[in-house]
Amino acid sequence: MPGYLESYGAEEERRERILKRIALALLAALLLGGVAYVLFRNYREVKQAERFFELLRQQDYQAAYRMWGCTEPSAPACRDYPFEAFLEDWGPKGRHSNVSGVEFKRVRGCRDGVIITVGFPKGEEELLWVQRGDRVIGFAPWPVCNPRLPDTQPAAP
Repeated sequence: MPGYLESYGAEEERRERILKRIALALLAALLLGGVAYVLFRNYREVKQAERFFELLRQQDYQAAYRMWGCTEPSAPACRDYPFEAFLEDWGPKGRHSNVSGVEFKRVRGCRDGVIITVGFPKGEEELLWVQRGDRVIGFAPWPVCNPRLPDTQPAAP
C-alpha cells in the first residue's frame, strides 16, 4: 500500500493556501480602499475651490459670486455678503486681487465640508469653507473642524 498515505494532509494544505490567499486579497483591498479614501475624500471640494480661483483669474466675478451661493439676489448668502463686498475682497482692486500665485497650503476634511487654507503671493492666508453637499464656497467660520466653544451658560449656584 504505497499510495495510501501519499495524499494525507494534501487537501488541508490546499485549503490553507486558498484561505491565506483570500485573507491577503481582502487585506490588500482594504489597504487600497483606505488609501483611496484618504487621497480622494475631499477631491470634489478642492476642485470646486480651484474652479473658483480660475474664474477669478479670468475676471468672471459674477460666476465666482454664484459659486459663493448667490444664485439669486434674495438668497441669505447674498443678503449677508453683497456683490460689492465680494468685489472688495476678490475684485480687481480688492485685498485678494492677485490670485495668480494662489496655493492651497492645507486641506482639512470635516463632516459637512472642507476647510482650505489658501496662501496668497504676499504671504497672507485665507481660510475658505467648501460645503460638501452643494459645494458652496464661503469663508471658514473657524480654523478647525470641531471648535470647542466656551460655555455661555452661567454656572448654577
